[in-house]
Amino acid sequence: MSKKVLVFGHQNPDTDAVASAISLAYLVNEGKSINAEAVALGELNEETVFVLNYFNIAAPRVVKSAKDEGVDTVILTDHNEFQQSIEDIGEVTINGVVDHHRIANFHTEDPLFYRAEPVGSTSSIVARMYEERTIIPPKEIAGLMLSAIISDTLLFKSPTTHCTDHQTAKKLAEIAEVDIKTYGLEMLKAGTNLATKSEEELIDLDAKTFPLNGKNVRIAQVNTVDIPEVLTRQVALESAMTSIAKENDYDDFLLMITDIVNSASQIIVIGQNTDKVEQAFNVKLENNSAFLKGVVSRKKQIVPQLTESFQK
Repeated sequence: MSKKVLVFGHQNPDTDAVASAISLAYLVNEGKSINAEAVALGELNEETVFVLNYFNIAAPRVVKSAKDEGVDTVILTDHNEFQQSIEDIGEVTINGVVDHHRIANFHTEDPLFYRAEPVGSTSSIVARMYEERTIIPPKEIAGLMLSAIISDTLLFKSPTTHCTDHQTAKKLAEIAEVDIKTYGLEMLKAGTNLATKSEEELIDLDAKTFPLNGKNVRIAQVNTVDIPEVLTRQVALESAMTSIAKENDYDDFLLMITDIVNSASQIIVIGQNTDKVEQAFNVKLENNSAFLKGVVSRKKQIVPQLTESFQK
């Protein structure tokens, strides 16, 4: 019997975390030597649910521990940092990683397959892995990977977009039989319905923790088409951020409210090192908040700048 392996993206999974896991598990299973199952490390957001429903794909199971599943080998997609992974990541064998983020806080005892590229989404890399093996993905898998590229690049508006993302997306759209712009806008808007979410849910929808020079910094991001509407909840959001930071020993908590239409973000910041945030973006926080024109990417426009600032 083939060895069981879990394939998953990061905690608080976004569309790329889920799509890349499902697509990579499908590709791995084509080899028949491994029994790969795509799972998720948290509940899915509305955008991802929209995508899965659109392409009629069952949502992956949500798991917390590999050992609880009777599995000792895993494959990581869309992340590599241990604090963003499954809770017992230090106790299992990492068979491989496919990712498009920085490499940090990562080590293994044994050699492994590791593929990292500075492209718009992990699914862009997985799609090329299909091409390299001359395997044409099924329509629904192609649709998943296309959706992840659109999501992570904000329909190619993000500075993280790589020239190959356009080419890959075009090929996937042909297989999935969708118009990139029409479908992409519909998909992105599906993920901006924030009114039904509590403040606690909003700040945990897409949040990651980054160790920056000995400080634990939590960075969350929500997408919207109306920043002022979200800011009407600022007091309640700050209260939730403060509570979560205290419970989890976060030194600082930064929330990005990103306008996907006008490509800009409003940030709300609480914590012990707000001066570092001001230095990072050359802004003055007013009422714990600042507007960052043209900033839409946590990976490229937030984390590197904060990393540099915290090191000073």
